Amino acid sequence: MPAAVPAYVGQGFDDCPPGHRFNLYFPIWRDDWSADKTGKAEAIRACTPLSAIARSLLSSLRERQLALAEAMGALTLEARSLAPFATGLGLEHPVENGFAFLSPYGLPYLAGSGAKGVFRRAAQELSCNENAPLTPTDVDILFGPEDTDEARRGALNFWDVFPDCPALSVEIMTPHHGNYYQQGGTPNDAGQPNPIPFLAVPPGAAFRFIVGCDTARLPEALAPRWRDIVTTVFLHACDWRGFGAKTAVGYGAIELDEKAQARREEARKAATKEAARAAALAAMTPNLRKIEEFRAFCTRRAEQLMANKEAANAQIHTKARELAKAASEGMDWTVEEKCAVAHAIEEWLPKLVKVDMKDERKKMRLAALRGQTQ
Repeated sequence: MPAAVPAYVGQGFDDCPPGHRFNLYFPIWRDDWSADKTGKAEAIRACTPLSAIARSLLSSLRERQLALAEAMGALTLEARSLAPFATGLGLEHPVENGFAFLSPYGLPYLAGSGAKGVFRRAAQELSCNENAPLTPTDVDILFGPEDTDEARRGALNFWDVFPDCPALSVEIMTPHHGNYYQQGGTPNDAGQPNPIPFLAVPPGAAFRFIVGCDTARLPEALAPRWRDIVTTVFLHACDWRGFGAKTAVGYGAIELDEKAQARREEARKAATKEAARAAALAAMTPNLRKIEEFRAFCTRRAEQLMANKEAANAQIHTKARELAKAASEGMDWTVEEKCAVAHAIEEWLPKLVKVDMKDERKKMRLAALRGQTQ
Protein backbone atom coordinates (compact mmCIF):
# COMPACT_ATOMS: atom_id res chain seq x y z
CA MET A 1 0.00 0.00 0.00
CA PRO A 2 2.26 2.84 -1.16
CA ALA A 3 1.49 6.52 -0.80
CA ALA A 4 0.49 8.27 -4.02
CA VAL A 5 3.64 10.38 -4.45
CA PRO A 6 6.36 10.61 -7.13
CA ALA A 7 9.04 7.93 -6.88
CA TYR A 8 11.77 10.43 -5.99
CA VAL A 9 9.90 11.33 -2.78
CA GLY A 10 10.23 7.79 -1.51
CA GLN A 11 8.01 6.08 1.06
CA GLY A 12 9.79 7.00 4.29
CA PHE A 13 7.48 9.33 6.21
CA ASP A 14 8.31 8.38 9.79
CA ASP A 15 9.42 11.91 10.70
CA CYS A 16 6.33 13.57 9.22
CA PRO A 17 3.59 14.92 11.50
CA PRO A 18 0.50 12.69 11.55
CA GLY A 19 -1.54 15.13 9.48
CA HIS A 20 0.88 14.95 6.56
CA ARG A 21 0.89 11.17 6.63
CA PHE A 22 -2.91 11.08 6.85
CA ASN A 23 -3.67 13.68 4.19
CA LEU A 24 -0.64 13.89 1.88
CA TYR A 25 1.14 10.54 2.08
CA PHE A 26 -1.64 8.15 3.04
CA PRO A 27 -0.49 4.58 2.21
CA ILE A 28 -3.62 2.96 0.84
CA TRP A 29 -3.41 3.24 -2.93
CA ARG A 30 -3.02 0.38 -5.40
CA ASP A 31 -1.16 0.78 -8.65
CA ASP A 32 -4.44 1.34 -10.50
CA TRP A 33 -5.27 4.32 -8.18
CA SER A 34 -8.01 2.44 -6.35
CA ALA A 35 -8.06 2.37 -2.56
CA ASP A 36 -7.27 -0.86 -0.73
CA LYS A 37 -10.40 -1.11 1.40
CA THR A 38 -9.05 -4.03 3.42
CA GLY A 39 -6.02 -2.10 4.68
CA LYS A 40 -7.69 1.00 6.08
CA ALA A 41 -7.07 0.23 9.76
CA GLU A 42 -3.42 -0.61 9.14
CA ALA A 43 -2.92 2.55 7.08
CA ILE A 44 -4.56 4.73 9.74
CA ARG A 45 -2.50 3.10 12.47
CA ALA A 46 0.65 4.11 10.57
CA CYS A 47 -0.46 7.76 10.95
CA THR A 48 -0.84 7.72 14.74
CA PRO A 49 2.74 8.26 16.08
CA LEU A 50 4.05 11.75 16.76
CA SER A 51 7.73 11.67 15.87
CA ALA A 52 10.35 13.56 17.84
CA ILE A 53 10.20 16.31 15.22
CA ALA A 54 6.41 16.51 15.47
CA ARG A 55 6.58 16.55 19.29
CA SER A 56 9.10 19.38 19.18
CA LEU A 57 6.90 21.28 16.73
CA LEU A 58 3.85 20.79 18.95
CA SER A 59 5.72 21.90 22.07
CA SER A 60 7.04 25.02 20.35
CA LEU A 61 3.61 25.91 19.03
CA ARG A 62 1.97 25.55 22.44
CA GLU A 63 4.75 27.56 24.11
CA ARG A 64 4.40 30.40 21.60
CA GLN A 65 0.66 30.40 22.14
CA LEU A 66 1.10 30.58 25.90
CA ALA A 67 3.69 33.36 25.75
CA LEU A 68 1.44 35.44 23.50
CA ALA A 69 -1.61 34.74 25.68
CA GLU A 70 0.21 35.90 28.81
CA ALA A 71 1.46 39.02 27.05
CA MET A 72 -2.09 39.85 25.94
CA GLY A 73 -3.72 39.06 29.29
CA ALA A 74 -5.84 36.24 27.87
CA LEU A 75 -7.50 33.60 30.06
CA THR A 76 -5.78 30.20 30.00
CA LEU A 77 -7.68 27.06 31.02
CA GLU A 78 -5.65 23.87 31.43
CA ALA A 79 -7.67 20.69 30.85
CA ARG A 80 -7.29 16.96 30.28
CA SER A 81 -9.37 14.55 28.20
CA LEU A 82 -11.30 11.78 29.95
CA ALA A 83 -12.30 10.00 26.74
CA PRO A 84 -11.13 9.82 23.14
CA PHE A 85 -11.44 13.12 21.29
CA ALA A 86 -12.33 13.34 17.61
CA THR A 87 -12.89 16.32 15.36
CA GLY A 88 -13.19 16.87 11.63
CA LEU A 89 -14.72 13.44 10.96
CA GLY A 90 -16.85 14.95 8.23
CA LEU A 91 -13.83 15.98 6.17
CA GLU A 92 -13.41 14.01 2.97
CA HIS A 93 -10.91 11.17 3.07
CA PRO A 94 -10.48 7.74 1.43
CA VAL A 95 -11.33 5.99 4.71
CA GLU A 96 -14.69 7.84 4.87
CA ASN A 97 -13.82 9.72 8.08
CA GLY A 98 -11.41 12.63 8.05
CA PHE A 99 -9.67 14.39 10.91
CA ALA A 100 -8.84 18.03 11.60
CA PHE A 101 -5.13 18.79 11.24
CA LEU A 102 -3.79 22.33 11.17
CA SER A 103 -2.01 23.12 7.92
CA PRO A 104 0.91 23.44 7.38
CA TYR A 105 1.90 21.91 10.72
CA GLY A 106 0.05 18.62 10.30
CA LEU A 107 -0.88 18.59 14.00
CA PRO A 108 -4.31 17.66 15.43
CA TYR A 109 -6.32 20.59 16.69
CA LEU A 110 -9.72 21.87 17.70
CA ALA A 111 -10.43 25.05 15.76
CA GLY A 112 -11.13 28.14 17.84
CA SER A 113 -14.50 28.45 16.12
CA GLY A 114 -15.40 24.96 17.34
CA ALA A 115 -14.40 25.81 20.91
CA LYS A 116 -16.42 29.03 20.71
CA GLY A 117 -19.50 27.10 19.61
CA VAL A 118 -19.32 24.81 22.63
CA PHE A 119 -18.74 27.72 25.01
CA ARG A 120 -21.65 29.66 23.48
CA ARG A 121 -24.12 26.79 23.88
CA ALA A 122 -22.97 26.24 27.46
CA ALA A 123 -23.35 29.96 28.17
CA GLN A 124 -26.86 30.00 26.71
CA GLU A 125 -27.85 27.05 28.88
CA LEU A 126 -26.47 28.74 31.99
CA SER A 127 -28.15 32.06 31.20
CA CYS A 128 -31.56 30.38 31.38
CA ASN A 129 -31.01 29.12 34.91
CA GLU A 130 -32.04 30.87 38.09
CA ASN A 131 -29.17 32.75 39.79
CA ALA A 132 -27.12 32.39 36.60
CA PRO A 133 -23.75 34.19 36.43
CA LEU A 134 -24.77 35.84 33.15
CA THR A 135 -27.88 36.93 31.28
CA PRO A 136 -28.89 36.34 27.64
CA THR A 137 -27.80 39.91 26.98
CA ASP A 138 -24.39 39.12 28.45
CA VAL A 139 -24.15 36.12 26.10
CA ASP A 140 -24.73 38.38 23.10
CA ILE A 141 -22.13 40.85 24.34
CA LEU A 142 -19.50 38.18 25.00
CA PHE A 143 -20.10 35.96 21.96
CA GLY A 144 -21.92 38.24 19.54
CA PRO A 145 -25.64 37.96 18.71
CA GLU A 146 -26.76 35.06 16.50
CA ASP A 147 -29.48 37.15 14.88
CA THR A 148 -28.22 37.67 11.33
CA ASP A 149 -29.88 41.08 11.16
CA GLU A 150 -27.76 42.28 14.07
CA ALA A 151 -24.70 40.12 13.56
CA ARG A 152 -21.55 41.55 15.07
CA ARG A 153 -18.43 40.33 16.73
CA GLY A 154 -18.50 39.55 20.45
CA ALA A 155 -15.92 40.64 22.99
CA LEU A 156 -14.41 37.16 23.36
CA ASN A 157 -12.04 35.48 20.93
CA PHE A 158 -11.17 31.79 21.09
CA TRP A 159 -7.82 30.38 20.04
CA ASP A 160 -7.14 27.07 18.35
CA VAL A 161 -6.58 24.21 20.81
CA PHE A 162 -3.69 21.76 20.31
CA PRO A 163 -3.98 18.48 22.25
CA ASP A 164 -0.67 17.36 23.75
CA CYS A 165 -0.27 13.59 23.53
CA PRO A 166 2.55 11.20 22.52
CA ALA A 167 0.47 9.57 19.77
CA LEU A 168 -3.00 9.44 18.29
CA SER A 169 -5.22 6.36 18.53
CA VAL A 170 -7.47 4.36 16.21
CA GLU A 171 -11.14 4.04 17.13
CA ILE A 172 -13.70 1.77 15.47
CA MET A 173 -17.36 2.46 14.76
CA THR A 174 -19.55 -0.44 13.61
CA PRO A 175 -22.75 0.75 11.94
CA HIS A 176 -25.00 -2.19 11.04
CA HIS A 177 -28.17 -0.61 9.70
CA GLY A 178 -26.98 -0.12 6.12
CA ASN A 179 -29.94 -2.07 4.75
CA TYR A 180 -32.26 0.47 6.39
CA TYR A 181 -30.38 3.75 5.84
CA GLN A 182 -29.00 3.03 2.37
CA GLN A 183 -31.14 0.30 0.82
CA GLY A 184 -34.61 1.17 2.04
CA GLY A 185 -35.06 -1.96 4.13
CA THR A 186 -36.86 -2.30 7.44
CA PRO A 187 -35.04 -1.32 10.67
CA ASN A 188 -33.72 -4.31 12.64
CA ASP A 189 -30.65 -5.47 14.58
CA ALA A 190 -29.76 -8.32 12.25
CA GLY A 191 -27.68 -6.24 9.85
CA GLN A 192 -24.04 -7.11 9.20
CA PRO A 193 -21.68 -4.78 11.15
CA ASN A 194 -19.41 -2.66 9.02
CA PRO A 195 -16.25 -1.78 11.01
CA ILE A 196 -15.04 1.72 10.14
CA PRO A 197 -11.73 2.88 11.68
CA PHE A 198 -11.07 6.53 12.38
CA LEU A 199 -8.44 8.65 14.11
CA ALA A 200 -8.84 10.11 17.60
CA VAL A 201 -6.83 11.75 20.35
CA PRO A 202 -6.55 9.25 23.24
CA PRO A 203 -7.76 9.90 26.80
CA GLY A 204 -5.29 11.69 29.06
CA ALA A 205 -4.21 14.26 26.48
CA ALA A 206 -3.54 17.78 27.75
CA PHE A 207 -5.74 20.54 26.31
CA ARG A 208 -5.14 24.26 26.73
CA PHE A 209 -8.07 26.57 26.03
CA ILE A 210 -7.11 30.23 25.55
CA VAL A 211 -9.77 32.93 25.54
CA GLY A 212 -8.99 36.56 24.86
CA CYS A 213 -11.29 39.48 25.54
CA ASP A 214 -11.62 42.97 24.11
CA THR A 215 -12.68 44.61 27.37
CA ALA A 216 -13.45 47.87 25.55
CA ARG A 217 -16.54 46.09 24.20
CA LEU A 218 -17.79 45.19 27.68
CA PRO A 219 -20.10 47.28 29.87
CA GLU A 220 -18.64 48.44 33.17
CA ALA A 221 -20.48 45.81 35.22
CA LEU A 222 -19.27 42.94 33.04
CA ALA A 223 -15.62 43.92 32.53
CA PRO A 224 -14.25 42.73 35.91
CA ARG A 225 -16.21 39.46 35.79
CA TRP A 226 -15.54 38.06 32.32
CA ARG A 227 -12.77 35.68 33.45
CA ASP A 228 -14.92 34.13 36.17
CA ILE A 229 -17.87 33.88 33.79
CA VAL A 230 -15.87 32.14 31.06
CA THR A 231 -14.40 29.71 33.61
CA THR A 232 -17.89 28.86 34.88
CA VAL A 233 -19.11 28.39 31.31
CA PHE A 234 -16.16 26.08 30.59
CA LEU A 235 -16.90 23.93 33.64
CA HIS A 236 -20.52 23.64 32.54
CA ALA A 237 -19.42 22.64 29.04
CA CYS A 238 -17.15 19.96 30.52
CA ASP A 239 -19.95 18.57 32.67
CA TRP A 240 -22.78 18.62 30.14
CA ARG A 241 -21.65 19.09 26.56
CA GLY A 242 -18.21 17.79 25.58
CA PHE A 243 -15.96 18.93 22.73
CA GLY A 244 -15.48 17.77 19.16
CA ALA A 245 -17.46 15.05 17.40
CA LYS A 246 -19.53 12.10 18.68
CA THR A 247 -20.10 13.67 22.11
CA ALA A 248 -23.51 11.94 22.30
CA VAL A 249 -21.75 8.59 22.63
CA GLY A 250 -19.10 9.71 25.11
CA TYR A 251 -16.33 11.17 22.97
CA GLY A 252 -14.81 14.56 23.78
CA ALA A 253 -15.26 14.40 27.56
CA ILE A 254 -12.82 16.90 29.08
CA GLU A 255 -12.25 18.15 32.62
CA LEU A 256 -10.38 21.08 34.10
CA ASP A 257 -6.90 19.97 35.18
CA GLU A 258 -6.85 21.69 38.56
CA LYS A 259 -3.21 20.84 39.32
CA ALA A 260 -2.02 22.13 35.95
CA GLN A 261 -4.26 25.17 36.32
CA ALA A 262 -2.80 25.91 39.75
CA ARG A 263 0.75 25.59 38.38
CA ARG A 264 -0.14 27.90 35.51
CA GLU A 265 -1.64 30.46 37.88
CA GLU A 266 1.42 30.33 40.13
CA ALA A 267 3.68 30.77 37.11
CA ARG A 268 1.59 33.71 35.92
CA LYS A 269 1.74 35.40 39.31
CA ALA A 270 5.49 34.78 39.55
CA ALA A 271 6.00 36.24 36.08
CA THR A 272 3.91 39.29 36.98
CA LYS A 273 5.84 39.76 40.19
CA GLU A 274 9.17 39.41 38.42
CA ALA A 275 8.12 41.89 35.74
CA ALA A 276 7.13 44.40 38.42
CA ARG A 277 10.42 43.85 40.21
CA ALA A 278 12.38 44.31 36.99
CA ALA A 279 10.52 47.54 36.30
CA ALA A 280 11.21 48.78 39.81
CA LEU A 281 14.91 47.91 39.48
CA ALA A 282 15.13 49.75 36.19
CA ALA A 283 13.78 52.88 37.85
CA MET A 284 16.35 52.75 40.68
CA THR A 285 19.77 54.32 40.84
CA PRO A 286 22.68 51.87 40.36
CA ASN A 287 23.42 51.97 44.09
CA LEU A 288 19.83 51.28 45.15
CA ARG A 289 19.79 48.45 42.63
CA LYS A 290 22.79 46.87 44.37
CA ILE A 291 20.98 47.08 47.70
CA GLU A 292 17.82 45.53 46.26
CA GLU A 293 19.84 42.74 44.64
CA PHE A 294 21.42 42.01 48.04
CA ARG A 295 17.97 41.83 49.65
CA ALA A 296 16.67 39.56 46.89
CA PHE A 297 19.69 37.26 47.26
CA CYS A 298 19.13 37.03 51.02
CA THR A 299 15.45 36.23 50.46
CA ARG A 300 16.32 33.34 48.15
CA ARG A 301 18.97 32.02 50.52
CA ALA A 302 16.53 32.19 53.43
CA GLU A 303 14.20 29.84 51.53
CA GLN A 304 17.08 27.49 50.77
CA LEU A 305 18.45 27.48 54.32
CA MET A 306 15.03 26.68 55.87
CA ALA A 307 15.62 28.37 59.24
CA ASN A 308 19.30 27.37 59.31
CA LYS A 309 22.26 29.77 59.08
CA GLU A 310 25.36 30.05 56.96
CA ALA A 311 28.82 29.96 58.48
CA ALA A 312 30.83 33.16 58.61
CA ASN A 313 32.66 34.17 55.42
CA ALA A 314 30.18 32.29 53.23
CA GLN A 315 28.04 33.80 50.48
CA ILE A 316 25.83 36.21 52.41
CA HIS A 317 28.60 37.40 54.72
CA THR A 318 30.89 38.07 51.75
CA LYS A 319 28.22 39.99 49.82
CA ALA A 320 27.40 42.07 52.91
CA ARG A 321 31.05 43.09 53.41
CA GLU A 322 31.41 43.95 49.73
CA LEU A 323 28.28 46.09 49.82
CA ALA A 324 29.36 47.90 53.02
CA LYS A 325 32.81 48.56 51.56
CA ALA A 326 31.35 49.94 48.33
CA ALA A 327 29.06 52.29 50.27
CA SER A 328 31.83 53.43 52.62
CA GLU A 329 34.43 54.08 49.94
CA GLY A 330 32.27 55.07 46.97
CA MET A 331 32.11 58.75 46.08
CA ASP A 332 28.74 58.48 44.30
CA TRP A 333 26.72 57.13 47.25
CA THR A 334 24.13 59.49 48.75
CA VAL A 335 23.41 59.73 52.46
CA GLU A 336 20.11 57.90 52.02
CA GLU A 337 21.72 55.10 50.03
CA LYS A 338 24.42 54.54 52.67
CA CYS A 339 21.81 54.42 55.38
CA ALA A 340 19.82 51.88 53.34
CA VAL A 341 22.93 49.68 53.13
CA ALA A 342 23.30 49.68 56.91
CA HIS A 343 19.62 48.80 57.37
CA ALA A 344 19.75 45.95 54.84
CA ILE A 345 22.85 44.37 56.39
CA GLU A 346 21.55 44.63 59.95
CA GLU A 347 18.23 43.17 58.85
CA TRP A 348 19.57 40.06 57.11
CA LEU A 349 22.99 39.23 58.55
CA PRO A 350 21.86 38.13 62.03
CA LYS A 351 19.02 36.08 60.52
CA LEU A 352 21.11 34.08 58.10
CA VAL A 353 24.76 34.10 59.22
CA LYS A 354 26.46 32.80 62.38
CA VAL A 355 28.31 35.99 63.36
CA ASP A 356 28.71 38.37 66.27
CA MET A 357 26.74 41.39 65.07
CA LYS A 358 28.42 43.74 67.56
CA ASP A 359 31.77 42.88 66.03
CA GLU A 360 30.40 43.04 62.46
CA ARG A 361 28.98 46.53 63.00
CA LYS A 362 32.46 47.75 63.83
CA LYS A 363 34.19 45.93 60.99
CA MET A 364 31.71 47.11 58.37
CA ARG A 365 31.45 50.61 59.85
CA LEU A 366 27.65 50.42 59.85
CA ALA A 367 27.35 53.12 62.51
CA ALA A 368 29.40 55.45 60.35
CA LEU A 369 27.17 54.76 57.37
CA ARG A 370 24.17 55.57 59.46
CA GLY A 371 25.85 58.49 61.16
CA GLN A 372 26.18 60.38 57.91
CA THR A 373 22.47 61.12 58.05
CA GLN A 374 22.80 62.98 61.33
